[in-house]
Amino acid sequence: MLSEEGRDNPARLAADRVWIVDPLDGTREFGEPGRTDWAVHVALWERGELTAGAVALPAQGRVLSTAEPPRQPSPRSQPHAPVPSHAPAPPQAPSAAAGPLRIVVSRTRAPAFTARLAGNIGATLVPIGSAGAKAAAVILGEADAYVHDGGQYEWDSAAPVAVARAAGLHASRLDGENLRYNEPEPWLPDILICPVGKAGMLVEAIREARSAPRHRSLRRREPPEKSVTDTPESASWP
Repeated sequence: MLSEEGRDNPARLAADRVWIVDPLDGTREFGEPGRTDWAVHVALWERGELTAGAVALPAQGRVLSTAEPPRQPSPRSQPHAPVPSHAPAPPQAPSAAAGPLRIVVSRTRAPAFTARLAGNIGATLVPIGSAGAKAAAVILGEADAYVHDGGQYEWDSAAPVAVARAAGLHASRLDGENLRYNEPEPWLPDILICPVGKAGMLVEAIREARSAPRHRSLRRREPPEKSVTDTPESASWP
């Protein structure tokens, strides 16, 4: 098993099957009264691929899984799924029959280039808390893309990626390269989740937005030291 709440066991690198678990994705949001954009992630990696996964959104009364992949609604014509009356609604993208693309980003660490990206393609940025909640917004057709730069651990994205792919979505690095899991260093620098038909355009638009000299100088390629307090999308790893 590879988990945020446990110490790494190098034996996983030789295993055929590894569970990748985040028992609480979005610790900040979980601790804020009224927020529902936090999640629980469980994914199964087998021989180089994610083969199963589930993202639970307890405060929204939702569980998305590869066992029953959500059907891909049209993000321009379908209403948002209902949320239980006892749970305040999570942040929602503005609905529009033919409006701009809606890109979900971190509410506390949105990549610097995303404002430029949104301006270049006429998109709207929608800040949401946990990685699982952001991916769920795309999976459910409530947003068009999830874009993140600056780093995540594998448990932040494994389950969301497994469910997104099972639902027929594109999931990759920001440059279109494959996401790899159960690696010796469980760190992924960036991620893109979106409909397959939008992937090529977004990869190219992201490349252009990231090419600005200031952004290149600010991009963080390596995982933070354990002592760093401004951690990526999840709490410090033991």
